[in-house]
Amino acid sequence: RFLIMNFIKRAVITTAVFLIYAQVFPGQLFVASFGVAVVGALVLGVLNGLLRPILVVLSIPITILTLGLFLIVLNGLMLSMMTWFVPGIVFSSFGSTMVLAIIISVLNMIFVGKH
Repeated sequence: RFLIMNFIKRAVITTAVFLIYAQVFPGQLFVASFGVAVVGALVLGVLNGLLRPILVVLSIPITILTLGLFLIVLNGLMLSMMTWFVPGIVFSSFGSTMVLAIIISVLNMIFVGKH
């Protein structure tokens, strides 16, 4: 039950961030609709739950070399992968993807916590 609530909280935060960021910076992120933002947040949550742990383990050497900063790049890659499955969300560049990944990570850490 606790995991489901955290998943829902993260999905709500991510949906809100998608919509707000797309309105504030329309040249960096396009979100077709509210429904697309919700689907994008859910797909991102599934990718983070299933694929991200494997990628974290595989990237341990480069994560150590970069003192953990590569995990931010990994978050950006997760967002990029999400757009493969959700065609209604488009980033203008990988830089804007990285900025959004940092924003989502920080807000989830503040409002949901580590788990």
